[in-house]
Amino acid sequence: MTDTTQDETKDEPLRADIRLLGRILGDTVREQEGEAIFDIVERVRQTAIRFARNGDPAARAELAAILDPLSRDTTQVVVRAFSYFLQLANIAEDQHHIRRRRAYDLAGSPPREGSLPYALDRLAEAGVERADVADFFSRALISPVLTAHPTEVQRQSTLQSQREIERLLDVRDRQRLTPEEQAENAAGLARAVLTLWQTRMLRPVRLKVIDEVKSGIGYFASTFFTELPNLYIQAAEQLEARYPGDRWVLPPFLRVGSWIGGDRDGNPFVTAEILHETLRLQSTATLDFYLGEIHALGAELPMSSLLVKVSRELEALDEASPDRSPQRADEPYRRALTGIYARLAATARSLDHLEPLRHAVADAEPYTCAGDLRDDLKILAGSLQANGSALLAGGRLRRLLRAIQIFGFHLAPIDLRQNSEVHARTVADLLTAAGRCADYSALEEPARIALLLQELGTPRPLYSPYLAYSEETRGELAIFFAARELRLRYGAAALPNCIISKTDGVSDLLEVALLLKESGLLRPGADPRLEMNVIPLFETIADLQQAATIMDTLFRLPVYRELLAARGCEQEIMLGYSDSNKDGGFLTSCWELYRAEIELARVCREHGMRLRIFHGRGGSVGRGGGPSYQAILAQPAGAVSGQIRLTEQGEVISSKYGNPGTGRRNLEVLLAATLEASLTDHENRVESAEAFHPVMDRLSDLAFRAYRRLVYETEGFTQYFRQSTVVSEIARLNIGSRPASRKATDRIEDLRAIPWVFSWAQCRLMLPGWYGFGSAVDAWLSDHPDGLATLRRMFRAWPFFRTLLSNIDMVLAKTDLAIASRYAELVTDTALRDRVFALIRGEWELTRRHLLAIEEQEGFLADSPLLRRSIQQRFPYMDPLNHLQVELLKRYRAGETDERVARGIHLTINGIASGLRNSG
Repeated sequence: MTDTTQDETKDEPLRADIRLLGRILGDTVREQEGEAIFDIVERVRQTAIRFARNGDPAARAELAAILDPLSRDTTQVVVRAFSYFLQLANIAEDQHHIRRRRAYDLAGSPPREGSLPYALDRLAEAGVERADVADFFSRALISPVLTAHPTEVQRQSTLQSQREIERLLDVRDRQRLTPEEQAENAAGLARAVLTLWQTRMLRPVRLKVIDEVKSGIGYFASTFFTELPNLYIQAAEQLEARYPGDRWVLPPFLRVGSWIGGDRDGNPFVTAEILHETLRLQSTATLDFYLGEIHALGAELPMSSLLVKVSRELEALDEASPDRSPQRADEPYRRALTGIYARLAATARSLDHLEPLRHAVADAEPYTCAGDLRDDLKILAGSLQANGSALLAGGRLRRLLRAIQIFGFHLAPIDLRQNSEVHARTVADLLTAAGRCADYSALEEPARIALLLQELGTPRPLYSPYLAYSEETRGELAIFFAARELRLRYGAAALPNCIISKTDGVSDLLEVALLLKESGLLRPGADPRLEMNVIPLFETIADLQQAATIMDTLFRLPVYRELLAARGCEQEIMLGYSDSNKDGGFLTSCWELYRAEIELARVCREHGMRLRIFHGRGGSVGRGGGPSYQAILAQPAGAVSGQIRLTEQGEVISSKYGNPGTGRRNLEVLLAATLEASLTDHENRVESAEAFHPVMDRLSDLAFRAYRRLVYETEGFTQYFRQSTVVSEIARLNIGSRPASRKATDRIEDLRAIPWVFSWAQCRLMLPGWYGFGSAVDAWLSDHPDGLATLRRMFRAWPFFRTLLSNIDMVLAKTDLAIASRYAELVTDTALRDRVFALIRGEWELTRRHLLAIEEQEGFLADSPLLRRSIQQRFPYMDPLNHLQVELLKRYRAGETDERVARGIHLTINGIASGLRNSG
């Protein structure tokens, strides 16, 4: 049996699930919309498949003949049918990945790449000792950070139905069902699909920030509350098996962070009031989970003191409990838990004004911190372990103890983020009002630094409640004052970081330090204290290139060094993948990020600082996306060192963490990759990567020129982009609280990277993920006729280059020039349309040819057959959506006012995003 045949056999359960869900959807359409509408959907489906398989021009014409005359209402039904089929196919694929992993593990196969056992095998091969691994965990911080970037176009109501379908498919997969059970399962699937069909796909109003907060919290309830503790337990057990000896006690090295409710960059709706409510909602969700688990523990621990002994500490908890029911007089664990519940309920009332659904038996003193709650529960665990009940301490109680250590009373640490220009205006307003500087904005950088250092050296505040400030200044100060108050309420871990977007100078960091001082979060003097991390975010190509120089200058300032010394000499630096890509193109962005990491690591070493890099990755390849495992291993040697943070954005959050099993796997991948990247010389395993740097320098320079020539130097390109994509319509779609542009202009420089990338994905060009690579390689090979061998060696030996090409490969596989050409027809200037599209087509052909030559492959995704088949299977269902989107855009832009036209456009945006999955 060939490998291809084996793969197809393994994929048969996937095809069966897709057929099942497709049949149920078809039955639903027939029953809800009628036989005639169902027949239209079927004709479109069969014609689209025929065109996709054979490229038959007659099929394309037939598809247009079916779709173009459709009424407005029928168009919407067809769009919804194909959109929902793509969503159902996604569910089936996710379930198939879980199925394949389980089958692999059950077969006793070697550890999978990206799993923790696989990483531990790599450490063993590299001769890594137990002490090195222990040191890694003692200082490790691995943190995926959820953001509210609006490429997750699906509503929570839709996601709820999808999760029910996931659950029912999982039941079919894991259990042998009787005929009656099979029938009930099928009926449940039909009910879930019907609910999906009858649920409004689009939001009638734009999301509010608090809606996004609630959505983010939902992933903790569905996945993180259970799967993060499980991963810690799994990691400890596997480490004990690999490195026997003393028991492994792991600190909370893996935490899920959040920007939702704290990210103010370009979002005027994030205010001090929103920050207060965000932390209240987070804390409420956390305490509600703890209360439920403690109640469940009471049911699980009914042991009688007539039959078991207990520790003295547990006896004391028992005696302190307000539970005096004679029915539980001999049940010390239950009585202790009743007392713990009462104290936690009081904590919920005190912190969040939350009244638990299950009332406590009596009033009690609230806990002052999560550590006190954990200490009480550790008394239960210790008593169980010491008195013949260790097995009972290893289930729910063990997971709850770990959860409290991870989530505290605040759930997730929230980062505050704001643009450096806003900070500068706020500081200028403070200085002017206080009479210190009449025009701070006019000062050159050295003068700004000198003035800021003077202010950081004195305890005298600039702010006064009796002075007048601009509305913007009042809002920014309110955020910092709120941060101080909330840290006192929920603990320092609730708000640990201030991130500065668009950092391009030392003064940007000192301005934030000054604002922290004004709010009491920085204390100057002989023993200076800095309460929050000040984190620069370098985003453009120029900013990345000067990042190391800026940090070197900063570290030489005695005031800043003293502040960092108070925080353990640790500096976090964030690197922006999205805006650097929009600024300089994919290849140059990736290379300048890589070079910046090398230089930043060098500067931090020279100054005795520990570096933690925060990777601002998006969901799409054009915004730094792609498989996390390969991305982490593609970092330069020494850049990870046990500490890494990375953003999880848009629809990636749902696809990675919406399902508990998938979420657990993705968390494990982050741990495994960070272990490997930190403790093995993965980058130079085959040969020294440094020898390839001059080649990449030249390729990057050539790619940068090609990209800038198209996007920023081609006359009329902005018009072409805005007319040939749905960027304007995306801006009107109610998929997020943040405006699409930072400023009210049409300039690409002011457009956010998310709609920039999302728009190119909708028209199936994916331009930000590949443009410039073909021209760069072509020009380099012209100067180096024998250079192909070098590029092939780079691909085989260097993880960075291999990951770069792998991501381009995936993006090109998702492009479709024929469909993109139909979007180009929307450009009203025929000469502009032909000129720009010819440039894009030529670059695509160059990129395809050189990519496959370097990879030594005949087609895209040769090493990813499952992904290749997935794309091939879903494209026929996306093609009608693209066709209808173009037709609807023509009508809408011609002035048609029927609201069903605008709604149809937004429905197609939703469906195409579902089909592409990582499009934003």
